[in-house]
Amino acid sequence: MNYREQQEEREEKFLAPWAAHAASSKGRACYEHPDIVRTCFQRDRDRIIHSRAFRRLKHKTQVFINPEQDHYRTRLTHTLEVAQIARTVSRALRLNEDLTEAIALAHDLGHTPFGHAGEQALDAALKSVLPNQNFRHYEQSLRVVEVLEMHGVGPGLNLTWETRDGIMHHSKGIKDMDDPDAVVSETCEGQVVRIADRVAYLNHDIDDAIRAGILKEEDIPTIFRKTFGGTSSQRISSMVLDIIQHSEGKRVVTMTAEYSKLTDELKDFMFEKVYWNPEVSGEENRKAQHIVTSVFHAYLQNPEKFDSEAANENWDIEERARRACDFVAGMTDRYAVAFYTNLFPSDSA
Repeated sequence: MNYREQQEEREEKFLAPWAAHAASSKGRACYEHPDIVRTCFQRDRDRIIHSRAFRRLKHKTQVFINPEQDHYRTRLTHTLEVAQIARTVSRALRLNEDLTEAIALAHDLGHTPFGHAGEQALDAALKSVLPNQNFRHYEQSLRVVEVLEMHGVGPGLNLTWETRDGIMHHSKGIKDMDDPDAVVSETCEGQVVRIADRVAYLNHDIDDAIRAGILKEEDIPTIFRKTFGGTSSQRISSMVLDIIQHSEGKRVVTMTAEYSKLTDELKDFMFEKVYWNPEVSGEENRKAQHIVTSVFHAYLQNPEKFDSEAANENWDIEERARRACDFVAGMTDRYAVAFYTNLFPSDSA
């Protein structure tokens, strides 16, 4: 028995019956011989961490564009916080931590530069060409691991079905936690990442908003401070404990009705006071969205100038728009600014 088989045997003994067991994975699109040391989900995690898209997250905005201080979250630090929270929940519920971590580390690989402002701009730019299409970062994250990143067996990272399912179904957007129309991951591990994502971003965005002077501690309504706690650490601990206690022994990972309702209300509070606040979504966001829109249309009009493949292909408008989205979404904030400046040197935007 090799090291991987020993780990798979331990999973069979320890993990909950409804957890994802590596030995029972639905597998990869292209078959690969099992690793001697790592389970299939551990291999997924390692491929994600070593990918170019993962490294770029350190230079992508979470909420605040181009902050003067170094302590604001980036898309990378957000990802690590989601992974930490998700692993804590998974361990307590006897779920597969390796799969949970892989999904969490990959969930935002397809996010645009400049945070949600960039995503909104790229979605609008795509709609201006293809009105019935949307740019959604979770779909782009799946495209990154299935097509855009490269691995030895072909395009994409050739991740397991379970990891790809979790990536695709991690996002809620501005919808509520218990949205009846939501399509959630088939695995409990994917469900953990979905809820951990919201726990992480609400709390660290409050922290960053206070640091930026957008919020004060006393601005947070009393009901949230009374129920969840007065600090970021207390709020996260309270939410995590609620998730664990309410989900223990179940095949679905959720919060209690009380915590779910209050978490949705806290989300609405943050959209009103921070995410849609003109002080946050002001001049810097306007510039960022102008950059995203301009680069998208420049690529669309002349793809061969930016992509060597375009010279030998007769792409239709849909394929050009898809490639333009790939090009822009893959940029970091600073690369997008530098690229735009070189492309439009006379533009002061």
